[in-house]
Amino acid sequence: MPPVKNQLKREKKKPTACHRCHTHKVKCSGGQPCSRCWQAGCGDECQYALRDRKLKVQESYLDELITQNSQLKEQLRALSTPRDSPPPNAPGGFGQQESYPPLQNPLVGERAWFYPYDPSAPPIFMGEAACTAFATRLRQFLTGNPSTAHVTRTQYTPESSLLEGATQWPGLTQARLLVRIASKQLSRIYHLFLRKSTIEQLETVYRTPSLRDDPSITCKFFALFALGEVYSRRSNSSPTSRVPGTMYYVRSMTLISILPERPGVIHVESLLLLALYSYFLNRRHSGYMLIGSAMRLALVLGLNHNIPERQCTDPVERQHRVRLWWAIYIFDRMCTSKIGFPLQIRDEDIHIDMPTDVIGSAAEEQFSDTAYLVASIRLSQIIGQTIEKIYGRKPHPESFLQREQQLLLALQDWLRSLPDHIKLKPEDNSPPKHIISLHLQFNQCVILATRPILLHALFQYSHRENNEDIPQPVITLSEACIHAARHSHTLIIEEWVNGSLPIYGYFSAHYLFSSCIALVISGLLSHVGNTTDLESLETATEILHRMSDHGNLAATEFYENLKRVKEALPTTSEDINNNHEHPSYRIKHSLGSISLAAGDQAISSHPIDTLPATGFTTEMAFLEPTMQEFLGRPDNEIDLLNPDDLLIDGSASLAAWPTNLWAS
Repeated sequence: MPPVKNQLKREKKKPTACHRCHTHKVKCSGGQPCSRCWQAGCGDECQYALRDRKLKVQESYLDELITQNSQLKEQLRALSTPRDSPPPNAPGGFGQQESYPPLQNPLVGERAWFYPYDPSAPPIFMGEAACTAFATRLRQFLTGNPSTAHVTRTQYTPESSLLEGATQWPGLTQARLLVRIASKQLSRIYHLFLRKSTIEQLETVYRTPSLRDDPSITCKFFALFALGEVYSRRSNSSPTSRVPGTMYYVRSMTLISILPERPGVIHVESLLLLALYSYFLNRRHSGYMLIGSAMRLALVLGLNHNIPERQCTDPVERQHRVRLWWAIYIFDRMCTSKIGFPLQIRDEDIHIDMPTDVIGSAAEEQFSDTAYLVASIRLSQIIGQTIEKIYGRKPHPESFLQREQQLLLALQDWLRSLPDHIKLKPEDNSPPKHIISLHLQFNQCVILATRPILLHALFQYSHRENNEDIPQPVITLSEACIHAARHSHTLIIEEWVNGSLPIYGYFSAHYLFSSCIALVISGLLSHVGNTTDLESLETATEILHRMSDHGNLAATEFYENLKRVKEALPTTSEDINNNHEHPSYRIKHSLGSISLAAGDQAISSHPIDTLPATGFTTEMAFLEPTMQEFLGRPDNEIDLLNPDDLLIDGSASLAAWPTNLWAS
């Protein structure tokens, strides 16, 4: 009996006081409301603190609860995302319907890539988006040696050559020619200055020589003189000579050593012109810094915002601000995609309208085609998204394949929305150069987004057994990369044959090099590409060699990289096996036979002007049924590929690459 009494005593709960009684430190009767709150007329405010008792339970019981909770969450997630999926054996071969965690680009590791170029200087950061970095990854695979060194870029105009040699103002006739040449070459692609106003200002400067004392005016026109000089010259008398226009560039650069505290639009114009010319010197890092300076001056001026009409009444001037900002934006996305550096401004920080037409004949003489400029901006936005989603290291809520799908859908929409006069028509034998330039940029964006998968397909093909197939999404994305590369290669060859390829042009050399690297991989993947694509290596090498002989510094760099790729290509199946003794790099005999068969064709000489230059279109990358199926899948069905299939060496992307190339 006593034990029962003690048990009842323990079970009796001590009453809890409501908040009001507890505050007044008086006994509470309990209930809802308690007697004191009811008498005070504040029954609605009678509330009690929640009691949190401490209980002792077994750890196994808590583990069981956690497991059940996880299972219920998975069931709830499955119920909240219904799928209308095809049967497991349905045509299309996109594999099992499972959901997997987000994945990174298989070529991007957790640590940044640096390479030493001078023992006395810090190593240089190498962005994985850079085409030369991608070529190094390919050579590391082909040689079976993950320690294969990156080709150091030494083919650029050094600072020592820019410390002297500045020139004076040219004669009026020559100045007119240089400015008009620069205006014609640039204005159809970019908006960097007001065309008519700039030419009128040039006349004023020569009528009033005292205006030359203004460093901002001198800086702008000497940058234009430099560009006009390099666009008008076809070749150098000696490969060791300076790039045409260098002396004008040096004079212009000396005038921006101190950036203005109160900048004007002319300062932004000058920085963009100098950034563009830096590419002719193959000084990509200098161009990147000049673009960054232009952007920050533009932010000081508020160019990323719409200016009220009452504060800028001239519609031409307002539109000039709009277009100049978007020129900075295009340059930033274009530059970062070439070297793999971070974007210098987010889209969320831009609050300005798109370019529009300004009514009036006077405006027509100042601006170029609005539709073309808008298309270029839209494409630059996708390029920026590609850098962030494919080559960025920050985690994303979407999987890698979802991000690939989003980018390709955006590119397809961009292509479909192009106005008719900007489209590249197959029947047009000599399309305008600015139209070709836009479509080369489009193809490069497709290549940039998909080439990590293409190289990954080559790696997977060499490691799988004969009865194992590469997953269909990998094949689909690889084919898109190959189609874009073939089209770019064809367009550039046509320009070369027609004599319209700019001999000093950086971007033409870059696009030729980029497309060639993708086509080399295509030639090694007969089940995805075609062995005849290896012929592009010989063709691109020849063109870049000739451009290099005429003084194109970028072509010299890319030519050296292509030579290294050619040296790394296997010539016999024995070379393949010897290069890949380690089990993780063992290449199948079939890969060796493919490369050997195509290699004989590639090494044989052939005249460039006899190569086929028709049959490829911009739309080819999106016409395949498997691509349309891939693009048409809902988000909850796109992760159909086991993450192990996107990981090199079956564990992690870094496992296949040497640790001595990565920062500690």
